[in-house]
Amino acid sequence: MTQLDVRPQAGDTVRGAAPADGGVRGKGLGGNSVGLMGSAVIGISTVAPVYCLTSTLGSTAGEVGVQMPAVFLAGFLPMLLVAFAYRELNKAMPDCGTSFTWTVKAFGPRVGWMCGWGLVIATIIVLSNLAGVATSYFWLLAGEITGSGSIAALDDSKPVHIVTCLVLIAIATAISYRGMTATKGLQYALVGLQLVVLGLFVAMAVQKAHSGEFASSLHFSWSWLNPLAVQSFAAFTAGLSLSIFMFWGWDACLTANEETTGSEKTPGRAALIAMVVLVGSYLATGVAAQMAVGSGTSGLGLANPGTSDNVFAALAGPVMGPGLGVLLFIAVLASAAASLQTTFIPVARTVLAMSTYEALPPSYARVHPRFRTPGRATITAGVATGVFYTVMTLVSEHVLVDTIYALGLMICFYYALTAFACAWYFRAELTRSVRDLVFKGLFPVVGGILLTAVFGKTLHDMWNPAYGSGSSVFGVGSVFVIGVGLLLLGVVLMLVMRRRSPAFFRGEVLTKETPALVVAD
Repeated sequence: MTQLDVRPQAGDTVRGAAPADGGVRGKGLGGNSVGLMGSAVIGISTVAPVYCLTSTLGSTAGEVGVQMPAVFLAGFLPMLLVAFAYRELNKAMPDCGTSFTWTVKAFGPRVGWMCGWGLVIATIIVLSNLAGVATSYFWLLAGEITGSGSIAALDDSKPVHIVTCLVLIAIATAISYRGMTATKGLQYALVGLQLVVLGLFVAMAVQKAHSGEFASSLHFSWSWLNPLAVQSFAAFTAGLSLSIFMFWGWDACLTANEETTGSEKTPGRAALIAMVVLVGSYLATGVAAQMAVGSGTSGLGLANPGTSDNVFAALAGPVMGPGLGVLLFIAVLASAAASLQTTFIPVARTVLAMSTYEALPPSYARVHPRFRTPGRATITAGVATGVFYTVMTLVSEHVLVDTIYALGLMICFYYALTAFACAWYFRAELTRSVRDLVFKGLFPVVGGILLTAVFGKTLHDMWNPAYGSGSSVFGVGSVFVIGVGLLLLGVVLMLVMRRRSPAFFRGEVLTKETPALVVAD
């Protein structure tokens, strides 16, 4: 299909020149495509709450035991504080480049480019993982519906798994290419299905706990919400890293800001709504599951190594029965599929913004004339996801697992940079009022410090080969090699782009703004 190359018209800014507003440019995206509820749904859908729970409940319980709900709260805190930073920055600059654009404005082009790279590579890793999960649950659900173990076992065939995965990626890419309004109703339905099934699971798990049907059932204790009761700091940080992963993706509603009604305020409000829904869902599900089966390492216990990577598959039948249990499989598939589609939003729009500001080749700045979406960037993201997943799967399952473990490093990296960018960008306004001091300075800085601490601790732990799959490269943990290697790859690409687009890196396209000139609210 043809693409619309958004070129400057009379009176517009030409490439290489920054206008009076500091270089912020329109991208040609379709405005007023989503409202507050639609934006919040995008944030929730991208996080994929049911998938996150089934893949992380067991691992978190294995790290911190019955304090798993407390760690969910601890992971929520820095994300909430960073969400306030996003809200304030979006009010001042509702730009689809979000973290990239804002860190360029605060710290300059090099830091901003690396922040954008962190977001892009983290999203590609998540997309490939989501596609793999959706593929596995597609065949698992097909086996459950048909009652055929041989159909469910098709997922064990590497060629079948890869082909199915590529088909799902292609479908998600095509849907994202057509714009956010193409499947608005479907997204509402899929997110609604996830929340309804989780509510049903919570109710039935609590009923099972009270009935005493399972020997490992526990009575609820408020101590479960006390993070200070975690046995060790190492266990706490490991659990916190998993918890932070569970909240990643809420900022997708911010990257759709230029397509949202009330772009200055609506995306920030939607992000906070999404965060509250997510933490509520996680706490309710975590507490209910722990009450029903406990956090032990045997039987139905959440920390059982044999089932901890897919808790709902183990609990569906025992908690909900054979009839309703299939709903959990449907919910996980719906969660992964819905997120696979909406997760294209942040990566495509970040690439679009980076190209518009000449930080990437100009071809990615093209917008489809009918759908008003970043078509070239969306297709490229889809191809990159398919290639990445295929190569990682063929090389080694261990490499794929370690890549997912390295994801936490990328998340902490660009979220922390964005949080610090907020405080620095608004530093001249922090003494203007108590509100400005708290929401533009204190909260973002504290959130950034917490995420930086997790980044540093994770980086230290990654050096040990025991972290992740247990594989190593010359005695160094594979997760460390992959995580640091991907960040260094960004440095190399940045140096290449500096030669191809010197104007951006000289600060002539998107300028580093003087905070004193920021317009008051």
